[in-house]
Amino acid sequence: MKELSLRTPDLEWKENHQYAAGANAKELLTDEKLGLSAIILQLEPGWHMSEHAHIHTEIHYVIRGEYKSQGKTYGKGTFRVIPKETNHGPFSSEKGATILVLWINIEHRDSGSSETNE
Repeated sequence: MKELSLRTPDLEWKENHQYAAGANAKELLTDEKLGLSAIILQLEPGWHMSEHAHIHTEIHYVIRGEYKSQGKTYGKGTFRVIPKETNHGPFSSEKGATILVLWINIEHRDSGSSETNE
């Protein structure tokens, strides 16, 4: 992977069809070889989405606003890791939110690594 530097204010918000209506995203990175994707997700006030699961780990960092999931509220500054194949949701955002979302397919890691925990 090469070094990447983006000015996120220069990126366009685009409708994101992986989410329910009212979600727009700025795509930051997709690297299938590393099994990594990253977006900035913007949820409009009143947004909601049903429960679902993924085949990869999903990570959220709430930049602005808040969202609710499974009866808990995740506000600005919250870091959340959702393990792969874990049902999560339903989701809602009463006032809107901006979230950094990462998807990581950890199985893409090199299993032949010589790294040790000595």
